[in-house]
Amino acid sequence: VQLVESGGGLVQPGGSLRLSCVASGFTFSSYHMSWYRQAPGKERELVASITSAGGSTNYAETVKGRFTISRDNAKNTVYLQMNSLKPEDTAVYYCYARWRFGENDYWGQGTQVTVSS
Repeated sequence: VQLVESGGGLVQPGGSLRLSCVASGFTFSSYHMSWYRQAPGKERELVASITSAGGSTNYAETVKGRFTISRDNAKNTVYLQMNSLKPEDTAVYYCYARWRFGENDYWGQGTQVTVSS
């Protein structure tokens, strides 16, 4: 089982990034997917989530209207489009998969996003 994130990096305030998470080793379409983030000295927090078929999404209040989560089950990939980035969005972003029928779950290794001028 693997969740491999990519797309992080350094961006100026107001800029955009798109994170990708490619899944392998499990039935991707049976898993709800989420993005979490963890800033230095802070607890990991939920950023956005999407149901297994992509019919429903949920966002943290701090990113609503700026971030968009989406998925392509044919490519076993979940995305996080991040626009109007702010310095407080700086964190390691993690991909998370949870089986829709039970407790099985998986984490990616994380990708660093730094928003700074």
